[in-house]
Amino acid sequence: MSSLVRLDLDEARSLVEAALAANRVSPLQAAATARALVRAEADGQSGHGLSRVASYAAQARVGKVDGFAEPALTRPRPGALVVDAAHGFAYPAVDLALPALVEASWACGVSAATLTRSHHFGQAGAPVERLAEQGLIAFAFANSPQAMAFHGGARPKLGTNPIAFAIPAPDGPPLVIDLALSQVARGKIVTAAREGRAIPPDWAVDAEGRPTTDPQAALGGAMVAMGGAKGAALAVMVEVLAGALAGGAFGWEASSFLDDKGGPPGVGQVLLAIDPGAFGGARVVERVGVLLAEMEAEDGVRPPGQSRLAARRRAQAEGLAVSDALLTEIKALAGR
Repeated sequence: MSSLVRLDLDEARSLVEAALAANRVSPLQAAATARALVRAEADGQSGHGLSRVASYAAQARVGKVDGFAEPALTRPRPGALVVDAAHGFAYPAVDLALPALVEASWACGVSAATLTRSHHFGQAGAPVERLAEQGLIAFAFANSPQAMAFHGGARPKLGTNPIAFAIPAPDGPPLVIDLALSQVARGKIVTAAREGRAIPPDWAVDAEGRPTTDPQAALGGAMVAMGGAKGAALAVMVEVLAGALAGGAFGWEASSFLDDKGGPPGVGQVLLAIDPGAFGGARVVERVGVLLAEMEAEDGVRPPGQSRLAARRRAQAEGLAVSDALLTEIKALAGR
């Protein structure tokens, strides 16, 4: 079993950036992507973290991701933004969208951005948290390549299609809710397969539709929707937003995020931002404080996102705990 190595956050960002830059990725794309992957790793979201570096690099080498893409933003209406990720990584497109969303929200009260011709969105809670840090309420919707069946179906068609929400809190960091619409995020199964660990039997089914604890069999089958028919219906809602409104590929039309086969995935994402000052003013955030206090006052209850914040504090103090095998792989990609 591989041993763990501690890696300083700045060192990790520099290493990931170098690994991508050595594999046909521009400084703009490499820097934004490295920041996002290291942030996800620091937040305890390893399925969206450093484990993605090798597959990202492989896709850039063959052009499945355009590592030299330059995202472009247009504004068809004052509160409507359209960002073309140009088949590059999603993170530079997100970085382009967020400042414009903040500006449009202050002006219009509500604004939205669609991202089209996009790629893996990573940690969906990250962009909404950044918007909440600017005083906004934010939602994110992202579709992904086929992983879940339609309710009552047997074949993977829908993505795991994460939804995220964030709102400022009166004291401390924003309240962030980030969930995939499968029973668990697909990245957790990818990580389990990589590390040779079994998974719980309610996470996925194999190609024959049978529950499985084998992550490799799960990756060849279908994810189980969170909440059964209700979770599957929410996944359809996200497909509409990402695949119709944003103009991305539907889950069954998109190529995998995990390998270098096929053309660009071309999925879509939607970011929605609301200025609470346009509606209830300071009372909105005050009411959030009342809600959080009520949760914290009850034994056994804690607000969502506490484990993520604890992981982030630990990473900031101690660095990232990275397996020696993964670190060796990333260093090799960087030519170090």
